[in-house]
Amino acid sequence: MIQNIYPEVFYNQFRNDGRAAARDEDTVFAFCGRTILVRTDERGMLVFPSVREAKDVGLSDHLQYLFSICRDPEGEEHRFFLYTDYGADKESIILKLPFYSFEGMMNLRFLNPKDLCFAGMTAYHLYVWYRDNVFCGRCGEKTHTSEKERALVCPRCGNTIYPKICPAVIVGVTKGDQILMTRYAGRSGAGNALIAGFCEIGETAEETVQREVMEEVGLHVTDIRYYKTQPWGFESDLLLGYYCQAAPGEDIVMDENELSRAVFVPRNEIGQEDNDVSLTAEMIQYFRDHPEKF
Repeated sequence: MIQNIYPEVFYNQFRNDGRAAARDEDTVFAFCGRTILVRTDERGMLVFPSVREAKDVGLSDHLQYLFSICRDPEGEEHRFFLYTDYGADKESIILKLPFYSFEGMMNLRFLNPKDLCFAGMTAYHLYVWYRDNVFCGRCGEKTHTSEKERALVCPRCGNTIYPKICPAVIVGVTKGDQILMTRYAGRSGAGNALIAGFCEIGETAEETVQREVMEEVGLHVTDIRYYKTQPWGFESDLLLGYYCQAAPGEDIVMDENELSRAVFVPRNEIGQEDNDVSLTAEMIQYFRDHPEKF
């Protein structure tokens, strides 16, 4: 999946020292809405601006250290920074960096090496948090970054704001040698999906599984089993994967506002999913390839 970047290691510890200093070769992520600043090199690969490029055109005054990726915590590391002038428009940035353009976030899913894909997704997660908390939600004062932890602090009322992580479930509903495959309504080009939804206030993840399946396809489920989790920074999510069994004798009643397709697909009809990115694809492939588990 997208976070599996071995042998590289993701280091997201808070830093407020020399190891958070920007070097010329480090990478800058600049976002505008759901787009990211990139260019295509001579090999056809997506490339992000370097700190040197940001310095050369006067953009380096708005850089915030995010995290690093390397193989050895004491060895050479690749540091990543966020461009934090959230009021800047796309045109003004592109005028300074004319070889770059703002492209859709989903392009990150096809990046190689995978550690860059994961870095871009996680940077976007933090960008959304920083952008949406420039001002305190309690008193309206402008916030500043904490000097001791990854947080934003209000200097007037002391409100401390931490990165937002939204728990959501991905659900593989099985029936014998079949798994329930869905497609979202209103998303052209979207691939196969599983039942999914956010955990509500006062609800356990297992209760979310039951509720989301009932709401989207009208089925009761039993034998709810945890599979694994995945950070999904595109939507600020922490995805919780579960399998469960559809109760016998019930028919699918699809919510057409949510889904355009909901059918049980036999194991031997499941094709090859691109399972090196999403938890959904891995769960579909796991069901196909491990009949002994179901």
